[in-house]
Parts: sequence; structure tokens; C-alpha cells
Amino acid sequence: MSRTTRRPALRTSAILAAATLTLGLAACSPESGDAETGAEDASAADEPVTIGVVGASSDEWRLFEQKAADEGLEVEIIDFTEYSQPNPALSQEQLDLNQFQHILYLAQYNVEAGEDLVPIAATAVYPLGLYSSEFTSVDDIPEGGEIAVPNDPTNLSRALLVLQDAGLIALRDGGTAFSTEADVLADESRVTVTPVDAQQTALALDSVSASIINNDFLEDAGIDAADALYQDDASSDAARPYINVWAARADNADDPRFAALIELYKDPEVQDALVAGSGGTAVIADQSAEELQGYLAEVQADSQG
Repeated sequence: MSRTTRRPALRTSAILAAATLTLGLAACSPESGDAETGAEDASAADEPVTIGVVGASSDEWRLFEQKAADEGLEVEIIDFTEYSQPNPALSQEQLDLNQFQHILYLAQYNVEAGEDLVPIAATAVYPLGLYSSEFTSVDDIPEGGEIAVPNDPTNLSRALLVLQDAGLIALRDGGTAFSTEADVLADESRVTVTPVDAQQTALALDSVSASIINNDFLEDAGIDAADALYQDDASSDAARPYINVWAARADNADDPRFAALIELYKDPEVQDALVAGSGGTAVIADQSAEELQGYLAEVQADSQG
């Protein structure tokens, strides 16, 4: 996922002078069925587009709301404090969209919950980095060193792949997006790994050789993202499961309002704020909905063996 937050929940709404989306009700046929359908569509268009996020107070969302209001598009940003909340809210039609997660997290939710949420646009990839308070390069990390890694399944598997790519460990069968610490081949690895709570990875720096730290926690720990000893390649095929996305329900993914809002999110000012808010770590992604949905299908299939 992109960034976690520990801020209290809040609700914010773009304020509009008037809605500009209309469905031409004056041109409806006199048939009651058509009139009712038109009324329902108009009612939906008059409602704000509700978007679930984690971290609504960031500059990117402030700018996004401002630009939406300037274009006459009403949005309501719903801020969640836990990653576990926005997908059920979207499935239950409490939201129209959410934007907080990468493809792997979405795939795991769909499989576990039996849902069919779909990605409709890409936002960015946030490289996952290896940091140390003692060593200045991967080569300096000694044989038998200890590496702290996040213990949640999504970040754990990605952390292990980063360590393997850095030449510090070897994983059974080359590793996958679902590898665990049980897949680390001890006799072929230079270091050991210790899973800890993601928030503890930065705090553990003084007691381990190095830590894999999600960029969510770098600023609070006073760590500069540029000091990473190693990080994964955001442009590689291996990074596809970690592309952050806009997600919608499959049955209304083609709502034209969504496409208009996504274009506003691509505004250079908003994109600059996104990158700045990540400490400069975010790599903007622009894959199409079709590509993203293909990646999602692959990851969901892999997760089921």
C-alpha cells in the first residue's frame, strides 16, 4: 500500500457552486420506465463521488479537492485510519471509489472476501528500502547479520524479495509475492530475518544490522529516503503487484465522473504533491485499466495456487 497514517478519522468535502453534470431529463420519453431510469441516473449524478483514502489531510488531496471544485465536480474524501476499512466500505456501497492500496492488497481482499473490486487507474509505486544506522552499503553488512522486516504478509513477502535481490538471502523457488520467512534458505543466505510490526522496523535500527522500512515511517523516524542501502526497482515487472491504484466496484467502474476525477488527479500540481508527500520516493505509474486488471487477475490466480 502507499502510505499509512495515524491521524484521527475525518471527513472533508469539496464545495461547489453548482453541479454541471446533467442527463438531459427534459428530453426523456413519456414512458414511465425511461423516466424512472433517467431520474435515478440524475439523482446519482447529483450525489458527490465519495472516495475512501488513508491520509486525507495530505497536500495532494487538498489540491485534488480544489481542482475538482473548480471543474464543478463534487467529491467527498472519507479518511480511514486502518487499511482494513476502505475495501469493505467500497464493497458495501458506502463509497464510490477508494485510493489507498496496491494491486497485491486488492487481490488478497478480493480472494478472501469473495468480492470483485477492480483497479481503474494507476497512481504510483513506492519503492521499499533497506536502511541501516551502522552500515553504509549492502556489502558492509556482515555474514550472520540480522535484518528486521515488516511482519504483515504483504510487506513481509516484498521485503524478502528486496533482500534476495540485494544478495542478502535466498528464497525457495526464487520467491514470490507470497513468500514468508519459512521460505528463506538459511544455508544459502548471508543474514537472518526477524519479522516485527511494521512500525517497529525503524525503532529496531539500533539493535539490528539493518531494517526494511516502509516509507510511511521514514519521516517520523528522521530517516532520509535517499539513505536507503538498497530498494526495489519500481519500473520492473516484479513491481507490478505493488502499483497503487484507484479501485471501484466492477458494476460501476465505467462511471464517467470517475474518469474525469482521475484526470484531475494527474494534474502536475497534484502529482508533485504526491511525490513530495512520499519524501520523494513515489514513482508515478500510468498503466491502463486493462493492464491493471490483467495484473490483478494474475496475482489473484497466484494467491490461490
